[in-house]
Amino acid sequence: MKPIISFCLLSAISLSPMIVNADETQAMPSRQTLLKKEVTLPSTQMLTNVIRVEFPPGFKTPTHTHDGQGPRYVVKGHLKVEDAGKSQVFGPGDVFWESGQPMTVENVGGADAEFVIFEIAPLTK
Repeated sequence: MKPIISFCLLSAISLSPMIVNADETQAMPSRQTLLKKEVTLPSTQMLTNVIRVEFPPGFKTPTHTHDGQGPRYVVKGHLKVEDAGKSQVFGPGDVFWESGQPMTVENVGGADAEFVIFEIAPLTK
């Protein structure tokens, strides 16, 4: 029994450098911070929603609010966002923060637009 245990331990020790070296040759995935924002949450319990929205060319929402503020990520197209009295156009890969105040979003590009809403809202029971 002891020779088998010795063989297993010796094999594990001798193979360890090969495993580490194999991992070192793999490239690390690309990582980029798109938005960093300090947020004060109104409650210890929050509801999060992730919503994908698609707008046809020229579509504009009426003035509206969402249950919660949060980041929005533009997947494709160009969106004009009017939020809290400010207006800005965002394109693919852009991230913006929606304040939760009255706002509109308009597809100002010539093709479909798509964005993802990451909403952080107070939990209502």
